[in-house]
Amino acid sequence: MSEKTTTHPWPPGAATGVGSMPGADAREAAKTVTGSLEALPYLPELPARGPGADMIGRTAGMLAELYAHVEPSGWRISDRPGRDTRRARSWLGEDLDALEEFTQGHQGALKVSAVGPWTLAASLELRGGEAALSDPGACRDLTASLAEGVRAQLAQVRRRVPGAEVVLQLDEPSLTSVLRGSVRTASGYRTHAAVDRGVAEGALRTLVEAADGPVVVHSCAPGVPFGLLRRAGVAGVSFDLSLLTEGEEEAVGEAVEGGTALFVGAVPGTDTPLSDPPGSVGGVRTLWRRLGLAPATLAESVVVTPSCGLAGASPGYARAALAHCVRAARSLADNPE
Repeated sequence: MSEKTTTHPWPPGAATGVGSMPGADAREAAKTVTGSLEALPYLPELPARGPGADMIGRTAGMLAELYAHVEPSGWRISDRPGRDTRRARSWLGEDLDALEEFTQGHQGALKVSAVGPWTLAASLELRGGEAALSDPGACRDLTASLAEGVRAQLAQVRRRVPGAEVVLQLDEPSLTSVLRGSVRTASGYRTHAAVDRGVAEGALRTLVEAADGPVVVHSCAPGVPFGLLRRAGVAGVSFDLSLLTEGEEEAVGEAVEGGTALFVGAVPGTDTPLSDPPGSVGGVRTLWRRLGLAPATLAESVVVTPSCGLAGASPGYARAALAHCVRAARSLADNPE
């Protein structure tokens, strides 16, 4: 295969995290992330703090002119902002304050995340208790609100960290289920109809356009739709390498050829003994050989990450995993063969 050269805002041989970190201390998380990941730091999520700090609640707090509150069954769309919205926004403000503190003088890429439109539609309930995914009009409204909220959020990050080239990560673990029609209804007895791939692509493109900068879509679920994401205009796809099947490799090769970066989840996300850093990315080198891609493009095309978020890890392991990702990414640059 031949490869297209694409300039990304992060340097070759970069590593980053996915999003969540253990604990509840925003300053400690920001210090760890920015200290470990100089090339591509990110805004951590701390779901251990409770509802509103989880990825759905945090993103619900970003929505423009749509609000949500917590029910026993999950997050539900509301008419007006309440205690749960205020708490989500307060925690996000704390996280941004901490990030700003530890990124003084930062120049280069900086990643922030939000839940993508389809995982949000599958997770947020309408007033009757059914997922927004059940109503195409609600999905359109949710996408528009999310786009406006993301635009405002990214503008705030750019003001706080003027030297940053902000990269938006959209978390879409439910996207494959949405496309396959396997998201269960509230009763659990049926599933919601599959969303047309063109409609799904269009909503994602709306978020890409709103970001006005590079967008990476993350999913640690099997069956990541690489082709659809590439057509939607994303700059990168973040996935768990251990879930990649041989049948998906051609789509991965086409993505690389088209200039799409691969954020490869190659380091376990929960406490486990870590191999040597080059060994952690041995599967990436093997994939490159099978696809006939030039080894010299590895460090430019691949960003090394944990397999998913680190919220379930111990603080010590989370620090070690991020440092391991950095060393593994460096090994791809130093020894791509």
